Amino acid sequence: MSDLRRVLKVARRIRNDRLSNIRLKVMLPILLLFLPGLAWGFSDPNIVLPGGHQPDTAMEVLFYASLGVVFGATMCAVLMAFDGVSKDRASGMLEIQLAQPMPRTHQAAALIIGHAQAILLPVYALLLLTVVVVNHRMDAWPSLTEMLVYAVSTGLIVLWYTLFALLASTTAREQGTAIAFGVGVWFFFTFLWALVTSMVAYASGVAVGEANDPAWVALEGMLDLLSPNGVYHHLLETQLPTVDRGVAAWQLWLAALAWTALPWWALHRRMERLVP
Repeated sequence: MSDLRRVLKVARRIRNDRLSNIRLKVMLPILLLFLPGLAWGFSDPNIVLPGGHQPDTAMEVLFYASLGVVFGATMCAVLMAFDGVSKDRASGMLEIQLAQPMPRTHQAAALIIGHAQAILLPVYALLLLTVVVVNHRMDAWPSLTEMLVYAVSTGLIVLWYTLFALLASTTAREQGTAIAFGVGVWFFFTFLWALVTSMVAYASGVAVGEANDPAWVALEGMLDLLSPNGVYHHLLETQLPTVDRGVAAWQLWLAALAWTALPWWALHRRMERLVP
């Protein structure tokens, strides 16, 4: 059996185990509320957003409904993967797994792929339902390019938070510590990052929260490259011609590559040095 097939076989076992777990059944109503539910609300023809704006294209609705991905899908990724290693360590199975004639880097790759697939399969199914809901409410479909960017961007942010949770799981010896670390990272980027942006703006002499101030827009755009949620929104904004926050395409894709490669590398390094 080739190395790739072995990795995919282990990943499939992890994915099937997670998909059959009661945890996913608890998460599904949350995902249903946050993904198609938000799309239903934002595609209401009578909705008026702050500032008097009214979404008039399918991609705009998907962009606003992406809040459901940031709040719901990423949290589900953390809750799905936080015990990916710590559970086996607590039960003594980790020592047996690491003793197998399979390189630890391959085991790390299987962990990432298996856990990411377990959350992305239901998320992508609900994203398709989201697009159907938008078409039903607005009688408009997003273009193929918009759908591709939306799907790839969502896959990336779910992968990033899966990597964060697995890193926490390899670091903590107890499942409680692992979930606390994973949720803490999620909370920081989801709720506290705006505070970081405001503090940097204040220190730089830029008026905080002034949407019409080019200095604030540029500063916020650049700082968002340091946040996975910000990079996700930047990726979606590439399909909104009216949005320009001064971030070049190469900067955006470099940030997306860094958020993917660095945690992936860190998890592999951590698995190589892991002591059960």
